[in-house]
Amino acid sequence: MACVQRSWAVRSSSPSTRATTATPLRVSSHVVSVPSARRALPPTPKPALFRVAPSSSKGSWLTARSTPTESAAPISTGAPLGTYPSGPNVQHVDFMVIGSGIAGLSYALKVADYGTVAVVTKDTASEGCTVYAQGGVCAVLDQTDSVQDHVKDTMVAGAFLNDPKAVEVVCKEGPARVLELVQMGASFTLNQDGSLHLTKEGGHSSRRIVHAADMTGKEIERALLAAAHAHPNIHFQEHHLVVDLVVDKHAGMPHCFGADVLDQRSLTMTRIVALSTMLACGGAGQVFPNTTNPHVATGDGIAMAYRAQADVSNMEFVQFHPTALYDTTNTGRTFLITEAVRGEGGVLLNLAGERFMAKYDPERMELAPRDVVARSIHTELILRGEPHVLLDISHKPREEVLHHFPNIALKCAELGLDITRDPIPVTPAQHYTCGGVVTGLLGETSVQGLYACGEVACSGLHGANRLASNSLLEGLVFADRAAGPSVAHAEHAIRSCAEQLRAAAAGAGSAGAACQLGAAPAAWAAAARKELRDSMWRNCGIVRHRQGLKAAHAHAVEVGGQAKAALAKHGVCTPLVELLNLATVAEITVACALQRRESRGGHFCVDYPHPVDSECRPSLVTLRPAASGRIPGVGAGAGGLGNLATLSSMASVPHSGVLASYASSTAAGLGSGGQPQQVLNGYPRSFEAMPGNNATPAPPSIKGKAKKKGGTQQRDLSVRSSLDKAEHQPWQPSCTACLGLSGQHLRGGCKSWRV
Repeated sequence: MACVQRSWAVRSSSPSTRATTATPLRVSSHVVSVPSARRALPPTPKPALFRVAPSSSKGSWLTARSTPTESAAPISTGAPLGTYPSGPNVQHVDFMVIGSGIAGLSYALKVADYGTVAVVTKDTASEGCTVYAQGGVCAVLDQTDSVQDHVKDTMVAGAFLNDPKAVEVVCKEGPARVLELVQMGASFTLNQDGSLHLTKEGGHSSRRIVHAADMTGKEIERALLAAAHAHPNIHFQEHHLVVDLVVDKHAGMPHCFGADVLDQRSLTMTRIVALSTMLACGGAGQVFPNTTNPHVATGDGIAMAYRAQADVSNMEFVQFHPTALYDTTNTGRTFLITEAVRGEGGVLLNLAGERFMAKYDPERMELAPRDVVARSIHTELILRGEPHVLLDISHKPREEVLHHFPNIALKCAELGLDITRDPIPVTPAQHYTCGGVVTGLLGETSVQGLYACGEVACSGLHGANRLASNSLLEGLVFADRAAGPSVAHAEHAIRSCAEQLRAAAAGAGSAGAACQLGAAPAAWAAAARKELRDSMWRNCGIVRHRQGLKAAHAHAVEVGGQAKAALAKHGVCTPLVELLNLATVAEITVACALQRRESRGGHFCVDYPHPVDSECRPSLVTLRPAASGRIPGVGAGAGGLGNLATLSSMASVPHSGVLASYASSTAAGLGSGGQPQQVLNGYPRSFEAMPGNNATPAPPSIKGKAKKKGGTQQRDLSVRSSLDKAEHQPWQPSCTACLGLSGQHLRGGCKSWRV
């Protein structure tokens, strides 16, 4: 077949980016044309949306932007913002990014051309799940592959609980985002002819995994960090723990205005007041004792968003990677043996040397989706009473194995194993949180000004189980998509939220004082954390039953209450904040699992061992505000650490599957008095009318009537919860035509824009 020349359109977040001469890049069996990194002109950083004038102290004062930028005309605020309170414990930025992995850094680079960016990270900037990703990032880059096949593979792996629109968006836009990494300087493994080497992993019907040997995440993180450190508008705050989001109401809707942050070295609290906030701080792997996630993955973003009354969905779908290294000497993060080992011909054996996958999935064998392989290994271990199984790649050529998997070979060599001759002992371990904070196709959450991207989010891409190597791709695509709306919201906040921004700055310090935890309470926190994790592994692991789930829920509620009491007594510190966040995530995970009366994807319950068509819908847990409707003030930081409502009322809510309808559930007043409301409904993010709308629409069972407006089909939004009846805000773009020119939405200049 003749070589095909393709040109991937790589959309820049900066409207001033100039066209460049295309340099051919060989990708597998055809050539892809991408802009040359050498010839590309660097974008000119634009002035901050807020102009910061230095003062004699560490603080700063901010006034509204008074000079135009290239992206938008000057904005008339109606009333001057005036001077903001400031001091050593207040910082002002345009964009706050919580997390420094692939999602957070990609987003930071996109929005940095429009204002100042603070990247806040709990450890060093390079520490997180991204750097440990081995397999790769998938994209359709071969002429024998197709977007349709990638969509199909993703839907099959997700047990058809995926949001089809999210899947289509990621599969279509993924290739351009991956090639942006190449342009940025990421060095991926190449074939001898200079084309990108594409490997295959479980669940994929074609070779579409771009990788850098078996250290893909490390290489991507290196390239992104280099670009971010070089950008004058991006500033890192390492070893800073985000404690809680700052939330206040505007126009009857909750808005996020930054977060309260603990400097873990100086033990001081700072409030970062931001116009737009991005959650990109990863998942919650540390809620389980056996996990491939690093120590920072304590579910902080999911817990904070839940306390801020953002919707959280599909937390019952925890992906357990089938092949983590079995190492009895390990006390920390479990070392991952990438899926690519099986993709390159590795086979699974029990300790008797028998290849057992034929008993569980004879068609796909070792390349079945991860949930299938993990449960198969789990069953084999239970039946045979063995501690682990074996993964054997020794039948492949030695040079090929060492070339593709140098990092794995080095790690196994430390244990006295030569993977070119010896099988690798493996066992399942928690690997990925498929659920998270509910987001739309532009990364928006149900809290205005709060965006989420990556593992912390539930975009609808993964459904009930993540397809291998889709996670890095998801971070790239939705970081790009969230950039424009974030700029639009920042401009809206300048123009309309002056009072709330002042209050946010004035309320600094109200989140509590930092403390150095003493030896006795520190030992208690460590013991409580271990008991919680053991309970979750025992009762909410690979195979679950309802009795165990109820026990796990009761234990999580108890630990959460104790953590809140300890925080009130001792003050804000990392061990107690993480303990509260882990307990919160454990509660939500079990609550979602108890909602589901079927087994699907990463959730397997022996009481309901089969999929049920009527149950094929996402779970949803939301913390509703008190009956007064008042969201705790910004001084409390999104509800404050002491005001977290638990799911203890779950016992009084019958787990009878789907409620009659979303409308009836809200009419019944569920969740009043500050108690959480749990509803199984259709994907909010697949709602067609307003992709930029943060509101939650009716489920598919309540079919909105299509209405003609301006020649465009729109759906009736009349059926919503009481919190979601606010009109669509004009600053939210509802098209994808000009995300990089968000100012046009404010001035009505975008012909595709509609309200």
